[in-house]
Amino acid sequence: QVILVESGGGSAQSGGSLRLTCVASGYTHSYRNYCMGWFRQAPGKEREKVATSNIQGTTDYANSVKGRFTISRDSAKSTLYLQMNSLQPEDTAMYYCAAQYFSCSGSPPYWGQGTQVTVSS
Repeated sequence: QVILVESGGGSAQSGGSLRLTCVASGYTHSYRNYCMGWFRQAPGKEREKVATSNIQGTTDYANSVKGRFTISRDSAKSTLYLQMNSLQPEDTAMYYCAAQYFSCSGSPPYWGQGTQVTVSS
């Protein structure tokens, strides 16, 4: 059972920055063998993928955040990060960390509890 704990959410002004952190524990395989990702869900909207980092270290981003957000991982600390710059009000959402063994395809089976990000104009 993979346990994911997010932190770092909060409030920011439009144009500001926040960094989210996700610490993983309880995984059976090496942390390096998990696809890790950030997802978000705004009120009344579907959950959407924000960014993923696969086991080769390749990253992928939603078009809406490309050039503004950066996903990174520190395998020694079993920690995933999301650096969010140039925040906009439409980035307001609950952000979730997710993990899936080996593949980034489909819906991840492991989720954190979420951390709220609120951006005001």
